[in-house]
Amino acid sequence: MIYIDADACPVKAEVERVGTRHKLKMFVVSNGGIRPSANPFVETIVVPDGPDVADMWIADRAKAGDVVITGDIPLAARCIENGALVLKHNGEALTDKNIGNVLATRDLMADMRAADPFRQGGGKPFGKADRARFLDALELMVRQAAQLRIK
Repeated sequence: MIYIDADACPVKAEVERVGTRHKLKMFVVSNGGIRPSANPFVETIVVPDGPDVADMWIADRAKAGDVVITGDIPLAARCIENGALVLKHNGEALTDKNIGNVLATRDLMADMRAADPFRQGGGKPFGKADRARFLDALELMVRQAAQLRIK
């Protein structure tokens, strides 16, 4: 299965394309505002409003052999702990080997933004190269997850 943390996810269509090709059940999880897909492999899950409700829904279900698409680092850490494979929107795989450093960097950046109100958000726009990198990484991860399910 593929779980998509859908709020602010720029690669929903790409995930749907790869998941459909592999005939995988996909859960698009958000607290609303997402247009449901007509794809029979896609189930849209709308959770109640509240802090981290969508994250908790995913973390409570994702397990070994599943793939989770998220940019939320604490959610990624919980899913990795459960044995799921995790991919960020930029194609970066999060694993038990790198999640500690990613969490620490996230916390450091949050502290820096809090200390300097002029150091806020931004970043470069999400482009074609980002989508291509994500698609390649997702294809590899889906195959890796299939191997885990066979074992």
